[in-house]
Amino acid sequence: MAKMTVIYTTPKDKEFFEKHYFEVHVPLAKQLPGLLKYEINNGPVISFTGHNDVYRVANLYFNSLDEMMGSFKSDIGQQCAVDRMIFASDDDVQIYVYDSINT
Repeated sequence: MAKMTVIYTTPKDKEFFEKHYFEVHVPLAKQLPGLLKYEINNGPVISFTGHNDVYRVANLYFNSLDEMMGSFKSDIGQQCAVDRMIFASDDDVQIYVYDSINT
């Protein structure tokens, strides 16, 4: 299974971030071809390593990295990339993609 983890720092305008994220971005992202699951933190993100500027974490699941990459090349995937820049610049987010295994 392939996973994308998106980590957002605390936005300057939390109200705008939340409104746009939940009313526009999440519904758009849920249309990604091949998306199996979209999960988002509920409540504060607590760091045991001293990172104190994590505001929101999202995990998106796909069957494979190839399927995920194809999804983000789709029209919806391109719309998601453009839309994300409206509420979080590259300086405000970290995005990781990887294969995951159950141990």
